Amino acid sequence: MAQDAEGGEDVPQVPKEEEKERKNRRRRKRKKESKTRTVRSNLLLPGPEAEKPQRSPLANNRLKTTKYTALSFLPKNLFEQFHRLANVYFVFIALLNFVPAVNAFQPELALAPVLFILAVTAIKDLWEDYSRYRSDNEINHMECLVYCRNEKKYMNRYWKEVEVGDFVQLRCNEIIPADILLLSSSDPDGLCHIETANLDGETNLKQRQIVRRFLELDSEFDPLKFTSVIECEKPNNDLSRFRGYIVHKSGKRDGLYKENLLLRGCTVRNTEEVTGIVIYAGHETKALLNNSGPRYKRSKLERQMNIDVLWCVLILIVMCLFSAIGHGLWVWQYGEKKPVFDVPGLDGNYLSPVLAAVYLFLTMIIVFQVLIPISLYVSIEIVKACQVFFIHQDKDLYDEETDSQLQCRALNITEDLGQMQYIFSDKTGTLTENKMVFRRCTVSGIEYSHDANARRLAMYQEADSEEEETAAKGGTLSQRNSVSSHQSIKVVHRSLSMKSHRRTGSRAEAKRASILSKHTAFSSPMEKDITPDPNLLDKVNECARSLEVMRSHEQPLSQLTPELSDIFDFFIALTICNTVVVTSPDQPRQKVVRFELKSPVKTIEDFIRRFTPSRLTSGSNSSSSSSLTTSKSMPRLGSSILSSTSTESTLLKLEEKLAHSPQMNNNGYSSQQERRAIGSRPEGGELRYEAESPDEAALVYAARAYNCALVGRLSDQVSVELPHLGRLTFELLHTLGFDSIRKRMSVVVRHPLTDEINVYTKGADSVIMDLLLPFDPRGNHQKKIQSKTQNYLNLYAVDGLRTLCIAKRVLSKEEYASWLKSHLEAESSIENREELLFQSALRIETNLHLLGATGIEDRLQDGVPETIANLRKAGLQIWILTGDKQETAINIAYACKLLDHDEEIITLNAESLVNRSLSDDLLLKPTAGNTTVGFCPLSPPSSSVHSSLGLVIDGKTLAYALDKTLEDKFLSLARRCRSVLCCRSTPLQKSMVVKLVRDKLKAMTLAIGDGANDVSMIQVADVGVGISGPEGMQAVMASDFAVPRFRHLEKLLLVHGHWCYSRLANMVLYFFYKNAMFVALLFWYQFYCGFSGSSMIDQWYLIFFNVLFSSLPQLVTGVLDKDIPAEVLIGVPHLYKSGQKMEEYQPHMFWMNMIDALYQSLVCFYIPFFTYYDSEVDLFSWGTPITTIALFTIILHLAIETKTWTLFHWSSCIFSILLFFIVALVYNVSCPICYPPSNPYWTMEKLMGEPVFYLICIISPVVALLPRYSIFPLCVYMLVARILWGGMRGKAKGCA
Repeated sequence: MAQDAEGGEDVPQVPKEEEKERKNRRRRKRKKESKTRTVRSNLLLPGPEAEKPQRSPLANNRLKTTKYTALSFLPKNLFEQFHRLANVYFVFIALLNFVPAVNAFQPELALAPVLFILAVTAIKDLWEDYSRYRSDNEINHMECLVYCRNEKKYMNRYWKEVEVGDFVQLRCNEIIPADILLLSSSDPDGLCHIETANLDGETNLKQRQIVRRFLELDSEFDPLKFTSVIECEKPNNDLSRFRGYIVHKSGKRDGLYKENLLLRGCTVRNTEEVTGIVIYAGHETKALLNNSGPRYKRSKLERQMNIDVLWCVLILIVMCLFSAIGHGLWVWQYGEKKPVFDVPGLDGNYLSPVLAAVYLFLTMIIVFQVLIPISLYVSIEIVKACQVFFIHQDKDLYDEETDSQLQCRALNITEDLGQMQYIFSDKTGTLTENKMVFRRCTVSGIEYSHDANARRLAMYQEADSEEEETAAKGGTLSQRNSVSSHQSIKVVHRSLSMKSHRRTGSRAEAKRASILSKHTAFSSPMEKDITPDPNLLDKVNECARSLEVMRSHEQPLSQLTPELSDIFDFFIALTICNTVVVTSPDQPRQKVVRFELKSPVKTIEDFIRRFTPSRLTSGSNSSSSSSLTTSKSMPRLGSSILSSTSTESTLLKLEEKLAHSPQMNNNGYSSQQERRAIGSRPEGGELRYEAESPDEAALVYAARAYNCALVGRLSDQVSVELPHLGRLTFELLHTLGFDSIRKRMSVVVRHPLTDEINVYTKGADSVIMDLLLPFDPRGNHQKKIQSKTQNYLNLYAVDGLRTLCIAKRVLSKEEYASWLKSHLEAESSIENREELLFQSALRIETNLHLLGATGIEDRLQDGVPETIANLRKAGLQIWILTGDKQETAINIAYACKLLDHDEEIITLNAESLVNRSLSDDLLLKPTAGNTTVGFCPLSPPSSSVHSSLGLVIDGKTLAYALDKTLEDKFLSLARRCRSVLCCRSTPLQKSMVVKLVRDKLKAMTLAIGDGANDVSMIQVADVGVGISGPEGMQAVMASDFAVPRFRHLEKLLLVHGHWCYSRLANMVLYFFYKNAMFVALLFWYQFYCGFSGSSMIDQWYLIFFNVLFSSLPQLVTGVLDKDIPAEVLIGVPHLYKSGQKMEEYQPHMFWMNMIDALYQSLVCFYIPFFTYYDSEVDLFSWGTPITTIALFTIILHLAIETKTWTLFHWSSCIFSILLFFIVALVYNVSCPICYPPSNPYWTMEKLMGEPVFYLICIISPVVALLPRYSIFPLCVYMLVARILWGGMRGKAKGCA
């Protein structure tokens, strides 16, 4: 057998290895399937593939945001409520009352308060869920066109019936029902324009492109013929990413990217008809995966309240232990001689003192249970919900221009608004309008100030000043007036659709209607009606005439002077170096008549024919350069997935073709002069520009002011209208989109006049200047231009303008072919595609020739300087964290009064951190002088803020300062400064700064921003505030609160924040006082009943006292009380400091209220005790007056604490007292033997007939509240006087 085993050892080896390999393949396949999704057409007939094992069913398109169903509501809601430990505690106490040995009340009655609280919470949850159900039902029953196999046409179907694999047809202005892969478009270039306002709030149009191979179809797309298989990533919430590939029947694969995907919630614009296949549906769509709903946080006050609840638990345990020990001693003193009232157990034996004490401990927990406020948590929820409601109703927080109001997305941190200490603000779009207006420029080293344009902008400012009745306040320099605090003229169109949307309560729909009524984003008259500089306009016209003459005489372009050449290229770059979409009022999209190739371009060999000048000689402009172009985010959709071998061999052919290609004529022009596209502007009106950013729109409008107008943009060409030259069409080869790392964007085009491959680049001066050609063949001319341009850039920054540099590069054929090889490989790559394209862009954006620079004005929002001044008076430290260059940020800081001209500004700049400390490397540069002094290590400052210091730090230095070894020193310096300005900071650095201050200083932080780059700091801060501006809704979706304008932050914090904090702080303390006072009454009685757990108060009053009789007044006060009027809070911002210091809810205040409750309980207990001493009244005839006195005392105590009286306050107090007497009278009459041996019959009726009852009900509350009448008002008066005196001193300093 051994031999058989040995001899047969080699025989089964192969099957074992094959089996192992098969298992590995299956494992790899399952692993791959777990990361990807396979989508097939639902129109395919069942075939062999149907026999494959079925995977888990995909999500349908039904939207369901509700949590409950009719059957699951009760168990699921109770399960959720029992996640709150307080509810578990009270249910445990109620169930403990069912144990006969320890029960203190009737078990059914003890359950009533708990059931009441659970029922109130359940009703609130049910109402919220019903509202979500109605919204879901409305969306699910929207209709769309879905292809039906049986009918062989598109049929109307509800959104909820759409499934993955269905083909959906959408028309212009229709909302996309699911995440759809774009397969067909009525646009000749396979483009679809969408508006993503519902998704991210951005109003500009974005381009999407159909999958490449479907772009080449000769006939109309037929869903029945679709047999391809789609492999894509699993559903995720990344809006900026989509990866996958589509496998055709031939076996070829095309890559899929985000530009192929239409996201649910977006709207089709400027495209007549598109068709696609559903990839993700329902809750698997990216929009719904990003919809996390309201955010829940724990406020600082709530954290302190939880500590005090634990103190209450400890007090409860001590009282119960004390009572248990007292009862045990009381039983022990009788010894064997049992008292007559001691009842034996069921077995006839008496309890031992120890066992009696244990039982009594549990009984006393039941009796004293109200020391833990059962209704506190639900009351806080109700009060916060009402506070949010009233904040939403504040008309001062509504912005008419944008038709938007404050949004509260985090429902339980309203009181934190009154405790902020640090505010971290973005600049662009937050402090400024984000309305970019072309202000001035420099070209070829010559500056054009555009004085007439400055006067035009000044007229807008004056108009705003008259409208708002405010005076313009600017800097000391005349140029600084352009960044003063004013809004543009408000052009608000009110359409019927807007009004109807507003009636339905859909804020998103109303906003979209408002946007549609204005037609185009970034296109107000202030932004687009630019007045050209006469000198520059003359030179532009001179250049155009020279080019026309040179072209007609076939003279070389080199005869054009360097200055005119730079001017020509400068305006060409402004016009085409962007992603602006051209539209017109009367057409879905502006069409440009073009020449078509005789056969479609399907291979790279076709591109080779297009690349050579011979193609241009034939006058054809291909419609398919998608394999070479990249979109805004660098990857242009539709790139074919080429193997490295085929790419390499094809490019070798390309190089050979280039080497033997016909040369240009020696005059510098192409041999064909009639290559321009034929067409004219539409008769329906001027063209409109749909820009992705206000910067792009500003530059395009500036170029149009000089008659250099963008008139058409297709996927592979851009048409420009020029004076004297007419229309020129540039072949668009590549678009290298802007990103926050490169800080620039570029377009690679074929110049129609020279056939040269030109790279036009625009970007931040900090990066463009480093990419310029190190030497210039024309001598020192370029160096002088660079030097002059840099000087002008510095001047623009001083005036608070946003600067951009414009540059170009002319590529030789060999350079372009070499770069194209690596770029095609990057485009064809599926893995690491973004990184490869990023490196490809870096390779081509070098050795640039500087053309000029622009200065764009972003004006301050209305009221920003006044808001910042008031917030600083309120004790808030304001830091600006911006990505702008240092000079620009500093001058905006001066304009918005963050920095004062009499302040000493410390500027921190550093180049490295290697082997250096902060004291050696960071340089301290006072702006008043030119000297640079060393930065010495800081000791903790004697005062928290130095009134005459401001700190400015750039991004590089900030990176070093945030190092673990230096962050304490940086923070120590920053604390000494009145203002801090961080420039050139990245989104990550912003969040790190906020986290550093929050964690190290234990300070309350608020971050406010309007863009996606502010999301990280908004989420890190204790309170995040988003501004719904032109940069989209990313910041709003990540925020706790959203405001339309920065100026609304003042009232939100100083008024509503102060009120919310003051109300909740006093309400929580009042809850603790009220419950402790009532429990103490029971505790004093234990000294007279042998600590037996008996009560002199009827159990009905015990159970319902806190839930019914005394709950309403405190809720009304918590919602409506105003300790100080809004006008005073705004006028005296110093009052806000009370919340910062937690003056209304400090730890010792809890104990002060406990002591006060102890004193009041002694008065309320012993005055009736001595009044009825040695009388013949029964127990309840003595306990009922105590209950009545306690109710009067508690309500009068609240009345003393209430600062503002309204009809609701009076009504709630009167209602509570009347309710108590009505319940007592009815209960005493109708229920004499409901709960034997208790006999409350006619108790209240008898008491109300005795004068002594009224006497003690008057005397006892007055004596109990005597400290509140005398000591506490005096303390409050002194506190308010001190605060007001501090505010007046602050005003006096400001006036001085």
